[in-house]
Amino acid sequence: MRRRLALLVAAAMALMLVAFLVPLALLLRSAAEDRAVAAATTQARSLAALVATADATALRLTVEQANVDGAHPVTVFLGDGSVVGAQVAATPAVRLAAQRGSLSVAHADGREVLVAVQGLPGGTAVVRSFVPEQDLRRGVTRSWLILAAVGLGLLLLGLAVADRLAVAVVRPIRTLAAVSEGLSAGDLDRRAPAGDGPGEVRAVAAALNRLAGRIRDLLRQEREAAADLSHRMRTPMTALRLDAEGLADPAEAARMLEHVGALDRALTAVIEDARRERSAPECDAAAVVAERVAFWSVLAEDQGRAVRTALDPGPLPVAVAAADLAAALDALLGNVFAHTDEGVGFAVSLRAGPGRIELAVEDDGPGFDPAAGERGVSGGGSTGLGLDIARRTAEATGGRLAIAGSRVALELLTDL
Repeated sequence: MRRRLALLVAAAMALMLVAFLVPLALLLRSAAEDRAVAAATTQARSLAALVATADATALRLTVEQANVDGAHPVTVFLGDGSVVGAQVAATPAVRLAAQRGSLSVAHADGREVLVAVQGLPGGTAVVRSFVPEQDLRRGVTRSWLILAAVGLGLLLLGLAVADRLAVAVVRPIRTLAAVSEGLSAGDLDRRAPAGDGPGEVRAVAAALNRLAGRIRDLLRQEREAAADLSHRMRTPMTALRLDAEGLADPAEAARMLEHVGALDRALTAVIEDARRERSAPECDAAAVVAERVAFWSVLAEDQGRAVRTALDPGPLPVAVAAADLAAALDALLGNVFAHTDEGVGFAVSLRAGPGRIELAVEDDGPGFDPAAGERGVSGGGSTGLGLDIARRTAEATGGRLAIAGSRVALELLTDL
C-alpha cells in the first residue's frame, strides 16, 4: 500500500509538472527567439535612419563598424542596385521587402530581418540583418536543464512527502493487523491504539477493540456456564458416593469409593479448567501419556486386556495444556473400553519427529465406522464427542486427527 500511494503521488505530480513545465519551456524558447529578433530589428532600424540621411561614405563606414561590433551580419541593398556591408546575394525576401515594406522571414538556418527605407531619390533601400539559428536558441538549453532539475527536485520532494504520509497511514493498519493476529492466537488482552492514523483507521481500531472485549465476555460466560454445568453433577455424584459407602462388601466399597474419588477429582479439574484464563499452554507429552496409560492399565488388567506401549522418552513439549492432552487420550482409551469386548488388547504409541509428535491408539477390535471423527457422529451408539475432543486438541497445535481402521492418531505440531 505504501508503494502504491507513492506511485499514485508520483504519477499525479508528473502530470502536473508536465502540464506546467512544457508550456514554460516553449515560452522560454519563444522569448529567446523574440529577444534575438528584436535586437536584430533594432540594429537594422538604426542603420535605416542613416540610409535616409548620411552620405554613401559615412553609410559604408557605419555599416562596416556595425558588422565588426555586432553579433549579426548587416547588409544594405540600395535602390540603385549597389550593396553596402556583408556581401550576400539579394534573396526573394529582399525583393519582397523593397515592394511591400519591412518584414521578417524564417529560414532553416536562422531568421532574416528586413527593414525597408522608402522615399529615397534612388529608390527603396532595404537593410537586411540575419540572425543565425544558434542565436535564436541561445540560453534555451540551459533554461530547459534548469527547468528539468527543478521539476525533478519537486518530484523527489513530493515523493518524500508522499512516503511520509503513506507511512502515517500504513503504520496504524499494520498495528491493526498485528493486534488481529494476536487475538487470533488467543491473546485477548491485545488492543489497538485508538488515537493513531486517519479517522477511518481509528474507527476500525475502536471496532476491533470492542470486538476483542466482546469475545472475552462471551468466553467468560461460556467458561462460567461450563463450570456451573459441571458443578451440578456433584449432587448425583454425592448420591453415588453414599451408595458406594453402603455396599456390604468392604473391598467392593473401597474400589467404588476410589472410582468416585477419581471422578470427583476429574470433575474438579473440569471446573477449574473451565474458569481458567488460557494463555500459551504447554506440557510434556511423554509424562502425560505415561501417567494416563498407567491409570488405564489397571482397568485393562481387570478385564484381561493386553496393553502394548511404545513411548519415546521425554521431555516432549507440546503447546497443549496437560489436562487437554490427558482428556484427549482418555477419550481414545475410553472408546476402546466402551466399544470392544473384554479381553481385546490395545496399543499406545508416542513418536517424536521433526516439528511433530504422533500419539496413536490402536485396538484389536473391528475398527471405527467410516463416518466417525465428525462431531456428533459415532457409529457405536455414543455421542461421538470423544473423537471430537481429540480432534480439537490436535487442531489446537495446527495438527490433525487421522483414523485408519482401528487406529486413531493425533498429530501434534510443535515449534517449542
